[in-house]
Order: sequence, then C-alpha cells, then structure tokens
Amino acid sequence: MIALDSGQRNFQKEFSKLVDRAASTDPKITRAAADIVADVRKNGDKALFKWTKKLDKLSLTKKSALVSPAEFNKAGKSVSPKLKKAITAAFINVTEFHANQVERSWVVKNGQTRVGQLIRPLKRVGLYVPGGKASYPSSVIMNAVPALVAGVEEIIVCSPATGGAVHPAVLYAAELCGVREFYKVGGAQAVSAMAYGTETIKKVDKITGPGNAYVAEAKRIVFGAVDIDMIAGPSEICVIADESANPAWCAADLLSQAEHDELAVIVFISPSGKMCADVVKEIEKQVALLKRRKIAEKCLVNGFHLIKTKNIAEALELANEIAPEHLQLVFKGSEKMIDDVQNAGAVFVGKWSPEALGDYMAGPNHVLPTAGSARFSSPLGVYDFIKRTSLIDFSQSAFMEVANDIAELAEAEGLTAHANSAKIRLLGKNSR
Repeated sequence: MIALDSGQRNFQKEFSKLVDRAASTDPKITRAAADIVADVRKNGDKALFKWTKKLDKLSLTKKSALVSPAEFNKAGKSVSPKLKKAITAAFINVTEFHANQVERSWVVKNGQTRVGQLIRPLKRVGLYVPGGKASYPSSVIMNAVPALVAGVEEIIVCSPATGGAVHPAVLYAAELCGVREFYKVGGAQAVSAMAYGTETIKKVDKITGPGNAYVAEAKRIVFGAVDIDMIAGPSEICVIADESANPAWCAADLLSQAEHDELAVIVFISPSGKMCADVVKEIEKQVALLKRRKIAEKCLVNGFHLIKTKNIAEALELANEIAPEHLQLVFKGSEKMIDDVQNAGAVFVGKWSPEALGDYMAGPNHVLPTAGSARFSSPLGVYDFIKRTSLIDFSQSAFMEVANDIAELAEAEGLTAHANSAKIRLLGKNSR
C-alpha cells in the first residue's frame, strides 16, 4: 500500500508517479509480439496454429478452430437458467443504452449546394475476448452489442480455448449477440490473424477488446492495417468517500478491481483519516476470503494508493489528474458534483452505484480508457463501429461563385495544380 497525504511536503512528487502511471512496454514483450505478428502475417494458418499449440497447448485445424453449431448448441444447454437470465438481462440493458448512440447521415442544402456527412457501418470487425485467468461473457456483450447496433454485417470473435473448449457462458453470450463466427485462438497470433487474414480467418476492418500485454502490443503493431479501439492497460478504480460512506462497501468495490490483475491500480481518496483507516482494515479482512486472493494481495502491495485530502473538492481535483478508468463518488451531495468530474472513463454516483453495476448490468459500456487516457478518449460505443464520409455536391453556378477563392488559396500555398483545377472550370475549357 502507498499512503499519501496531500498536506505532506513530498506529496506532489509521489502523486505524480500515480498520474504518470502509463507503463512503458517491456522490450521483451514488444519483440515477442512483433515476431508472432510477423510470422502469422507471412505464414497464415501454419503460424497461427503453431503459436496456438505452443502457447495454449491446443492443436487446431482449419475445421476445429471454428466453433461448430454443435458446440454452440451444447454450450446453450449447459448454462444454468439463472446465468442465462442474467446474461439476457445484461444484453437487453446494454442494447437499450447503446441504441441512443446511433448516428444518422445528414445533409444541409443551401441553394445550389449540398454538403453533409454520410454514416456507414464497418463491414467486418473482430472482437477479442480474454480467456486466460477467467471467462468473460460480459466482454462479449460489451464488444458485440455496439457493433450490432451500429449495423456491422460481420462480427467475429477470437478467444483462447482453455483445455480445448470455450467457456459455455461465453459462447451463449456470443450466440445471443448474433455471433456465429467464433475462433478458438487467442494471443498476439489471433490479433495478427484478424488484422491480416489467414486461410481460416478472413481479415477484419477493426479489432476491439481487452487482452494481456502481448495482445495489447500486437494491437499496437497492427494499427494502421486495421483500426483498433484502444491499448488497454490494467484495470483501475478510484473511490472518493467521506465519513458518511460504508467502509466495508468501499473496500469491496476497491477489491473488485484488485482481483482482476496484479498490476491493477486502486485508489481510495478521503478527507477523513478514520475512513481511510477503516477501509484498510476492511480490505485486509475481505481479501482473505476472495477466490482470487493471491492476485488481489499482489495488487495491494504496489497498486493500492490511499490518499488523505483536505476536503472533497481537493479529492475531485486529484481524481481529475488521475483520470481513472472507474470513478466512484460516495459522499454527501455527490449527485450535485458530477460536473466537477472532467476525466474518468465512467462515473458511479452514490453508494448504490458500485463499479460492478457498470461491469455487468447498468447499460453503459465497460470497455473504458485506462492509464490516464480518459483525459482524451472515451468508452467503447456505437461510434467506434461506424465511419463518416463527407458529402459535397455543387451545381455549376454555385461552383463559379467560389472558384476564384479556391484558386487564390491554392496559389498562396504554391499548389498550382489545385488552382488550375478551379480555373479550368472557371474558363470553361473543354467543358462537357
């Protein structure tokens, strides 16, 4: 645990380490990911299956790599009714939320001119769903639903198959989202296959979804050949609370992210010294009961930041500098201070809005900016699965009105061919 007090002399120096937490990539990971990406790009299925066997201990063929209808059917039968109900509820809520993000083409007519913006969905996207330390049906929903709502024609999923099989809940969620093209491959090799295409996996236009450091680095490498959503870092949560908060609840919310990853960042900020102490005690008590205790305990050593501030206003200022993935406001009057939050992937207001609510059931997307990137980026949404095309339509008379201005600007920039493109029409040369 790293304990800080905003009143201490060295506070800003120590706090800046938290703000500048975006870790540089390990050169070994960069080299390894680059080698895998290049191999799959050059050798297709041969390399894809080679790396899957080496890293995931799974032998695949072109036929077995794709989840079959029988496997989807079997998965659907093995998921409990309660879990089906929960997955379906999440799907409905997430779909209803994202329906509000749909953009429409628009055109502005002004006399003989017509300009506008055309909205078109991407044709084919690839979703990466982690499958190493746990199974994530919620990741399927959060990535597939906005693509579905955007109108993407082809949605595929790549996910590592532990023991040769994808978790039934993950397949059930995929089928619910209309995904039938699901491949049992993961890691940097899956990213490369989606980006460049192989004999088995047809290339996509965009790749979204979180993964480990190798997946993140592979996404960085293939960006340009395809679009990507973001380079996802370790999970993060920042909880701001006053003496009115329940320390046990705050501790539980902080641990919800600590159990994700040894490198997760969890921050608790409060003007109350007693609340800080009580939350620490609760964390020590609750972590011992977690199924993923070892992961959470490792996270708590260097990833847990406890910050005492002068007041709530200062706490909010610090949170804006941190720009956390998840920000919980658990203090009196928190609903009136939402406008004070400038940088956060998602804001959870009040004691009845824990981070876990956003992960599964509220509706907003849980694929969020990390490592301080909430300063300039947004949650995954429908807007990530569309492209915008500008529309320009001028009549002859409308063009003639601006032709001289076009030529003037072009010549000022030394672009005589641009200028001639306007002048040749202005002079009526070779007109048809």
